[in-house]
Amino acid sequence: MVVYPRPLVDGDLVGVTSPSAGVGPRFASRLAAALATVRSAGLDPVVGDLMSDAGIVSGPADDRAAELERMLTDPRISAVVPPWGGEIAIDLLGRLDWDAIAAEPTWLVGFSDISTLLLPLTLRTGVATLHGQNLVDTPYAQPDGVAHWLDVVRTLPGGTVEQRSPRRFRAHGYDDYEKHPDVTELTLDAAGGWTRLDADAPVDVSGRLVGGCLETVSHLAGTPYGDVDAFAREHAPEGLVVYLECAESDAADTTRRLQGLRYAGWFDHANAVLIGRTRGADLPGWTQHDAVRHTLGDLGVPVLADVECGHVPPHLCLVNGALATVRHDERASTITQELR
Repeated sequence: MVVYPRPLVDGDLVGVTSPSAGVGPRFASRLAAALATVRSAGLDPVVGDLMSDAGIVSGPADDRAAELERMLTDPRISAVVPPWGGEIAIDLLGRLDWDAIAAEPTWLVGFSDISTLLLPLTLRTGVATLHGQNLVDTPYAQPDGVAHWLDVVRTLPGGTVEQRSPRRFRAHGYDDYEKHPDVTELTLDAAGGWTRLDADAPVDVSGRLVGGCLETVSHLAGTPYGDVDAFAREHAPEGLVVYLECAESDAADTTRRLQGLRYAGWFDHANAVLIGRTRGADLPGWTQHDAVRHTLGDLGVPVLADVECGHVPPHLCLVNGALATVRHDERASTITQELR
């Protein structure tokens, strides 16, 4: 059984800490705008001590783990939302008391390097986590059909989150938070929807969601923090919908990482695989689609690419552990999640 943290209500506390990269003075105004958006939604953000950007991470690993664990186990805090990702959140995994965290289920929200924490929390404990927008993305109004994390964490147990591809995305660049810290309009300047890579037929398939950022979660395979097989056997008799997204790796590296996960059995229980849209480079004669088709195209399950679940905005909210139904044809691409 998957356990869902209590849905948030007005007045709840939201913990803000940086288990990976911190936020420095350059982006302090954007952080302030994000905190103001959380307050305007009726919630009360509590900012931790570890927010420095003096190095690759916000502080020593022991300190980062302690602050994250303190927030996740504080019964007064209902969600923890880091400002953004980073590079080496993986060094926290052996420093966290997973049993204590599971005993006080709290929403953990984010993507990128934060998925290095989200996925193990769900796999090891059966507690749902939210692969959604990061804190600094909070001021953005999401396009029609894409849920905002502030709404998903208020979903009642047994409730449903319905989303669909807007069939538009941001092809170039990012907003300059130094010049425009209060930006709320998410520029989507290119057209494009999901692409089925293994066949041409429509898709209608269900399973429990697990996944994250390919560059970071691929290092969990074969460790106690990436046992997808055990999670499937214990919590997902319906099978899995595995989602992965490449942040920046080129097509050859994507191939290697996906093949490693296949060797590790990550797709053995998959009813479908979703691959996020990427700006990772194609190589001469070898595209990102080639990489996915080559490694996963013969699994015998639908493989969908260009899904809005990664570093190319917009970003669908995907709840690790939720029972998802994925539908795709030439008219629409949808994902419906049941929190049960």
